Amino acid sequence: MYSQSQSISGSPKTVVTHPAHPTLNPESKHRFAAKVLALTGILQTTLEIDELISLFARELSHFIEFDGLRYACQEQDIAIEQGEQSTHSCRYQLIVSGEELGELHLYRRERFQESELEMVENLLAALLYPLRNTLLYYQAVQSARLDPLTGIRNRSTLNSSLSREMELARRQGNPLSVILVDIDHFKRVNDQCGHLYGDQALRAVAQCIQGTIRESDMLFRYGGEEFLILLSGTGPRGAALLAERIRQQVASLTPRPERQMQLTVSLGVTSLHARESGKQLFERVDRALYRAKQAGRNQVILEP
Repeated sequence: MYSQSQSISGSPKTVVTHPAHPTLNPESKHRFAAKVLALTGILQTTLEIDELISLFARELSHFIEFDGLRYACQEQDIAIEQGEQSTHSCRYQLIVSGEELGELHLYRRERFQESELEMVENLLAALLYPLRNTLLYYQAVQSARLDPLTGIRNRSTLNSSLSREMELARRQGNPLSVILVDIDHFKRVNDQCGHLYGDQALRAVAQCIQGTIRESDMLFRYGGEEFLILLSGTGPRGAALLAERIRQQVASLTPRPERQMQLTVSLGVTSLHARESGKQLFERVDRALYRAKQAGRNQVILEP
């Protein structure tokens, strides 16, 4: 089931529709049903959401003309666009057994005809179940990449992300920096306030860092109370300034006044050298963090 609206002048009209065979003679209806079945088979060949939408757009273009297509699933934070938006649009809310799978928009300069909309609705019926399977797969993959406590990337995804960012930095001649963050005296936090508060502290620090860095920066939970940030396109000075902002933001988090407990962090900072490996980069940022802790904690140390 899906709802459909076509935007013309004024407000869009939305109705709930169910797939129905287009108005065709029996022979044409049989051929169309065979094409829908073939489309279902094509769409079942992938579990990658981008590829699925591309396949559907390609096959849909064999039936009707359109200038652009947009698929969005707010729950999964997915937005995929192809082509360009235009004067007229039709919007479908995709639902299977009460489960919302997102919305699909079609755009073109000319108004969509009723016969075309009827055809789109039948073709969308072929998309629904492959789309649901793809979203389930996407959710499983995303869950495997995220730390369940803090909701940020986990360490298992770090190596592939680092390799990709190092390759991009060297190919494009851009800097790449790393910040390693450690919550000071975290064992004391757990001992004095309990592990429940310790978990809350980890989440609070992760959210604080996430809210301070750029959208393009990548935050990972590196260890128990350690976080690592990859900063593409940022040199050592910019990384050190960001690290200091993070230090200040964490220090301003609301402590537990009844325990006189305040959260602070120590931060090591370094930038990628011309011919060093990822292991060497991590060794240098780890040395910077060690120096920050040895110097009294709650500070930033930049390793040249």
